[in-house]
Amino acid sequence: MGAGPDHLMDNGLPEVLRYPDRSSLSWMHMLSEAAPPGEVAVAFELDRLVSERVRGAVSEGEFPLVLSGNCNASVGTLAGAGPEGLGIVWFDDHADFNTPETTTSGFLDGMGLAIAVGHCWKAMAEGVPGFRPVAAENVVLVGARDVGRSEEERLDASGVAFVGAERLGREGLGALGAALDDLGTRVGRVYVHLDLDVLDPGKVGPANGLAPAGGLDAEELRTALGMVRERFEVAAAGIASYDPAFDAEGRVLDSALSCARILTTPEASRTR
Repeated sequence: MGAGPDHLMDNGLPEVLRYPDRSSLSWMHMLSEAAPPGEVAVAFELDRLVSERVRGAVSEGEFPLVLSGNCNASVGTLAGAGPEGLGIVWFDDHADFNTPETTTSGFLDGMGLAIAVGHCWKAMAEGVPGFRPVAAENVVLVGARDVGRSEEERLDASGVAFVGAERLGREGLGALGAALDDLGTRVGRVYVHLDLDVLDPGKVGPANGLAPAGGLDAEELRTALGMVRERFEVAAAGIASYDPAFDAEGRVLDSALSCARILTTPEASRTR
């Protein structure tokens, strides 16, 4: 999945962002210099780098769009975007709501949202400049279908609005609209996290090797993102967990590019 960001950049994303000449696009690779490569230490080092770059982009009046191999870069993006009045809309096949005490895989990427709301790795997250946990009641988790029992229990007790794939199948996108309307009573700006395995691998294609059956089709995802844009200022966005080796037909790539366009196009341009 670490190949995903370069694949997006090499296959149309600069044009979607209206920078066909990449030399005029403000973008940067962030690579860890830590050795040996310990997953936890490297993840939080990258979060620190992301935080600094996102904060710099915001201060220059630019829109921060972070492409990452996994979901933990969200911690740095949130820190750089600034926590004031900020909520999260998290699109993902997985809940990413495990902690070191509940995980059975030890996979740090399965804890990204739990870190973002301050439920684990607190000391490490405090080292990310500008990071403050987002209140769990200011989070909407969308499209998840691969959720462990311990995660379900933690979500039920957390205050996170969980609009999972099963609920969307029963109630449609109206369920998301209701959750977003409720979120809008508390915050005016959001970070949008898009893990591309929220897409249905049968209807669109597998974004990576971890995507089970079910999920949103491409049009549903575009509509859902449009619903977010209609209600909130999007302070920053992340696109994560895309492994192009699983996307032989390029359908996930096409969906990712259209989603990036929705997330980054200024309001005035979208309404013309």
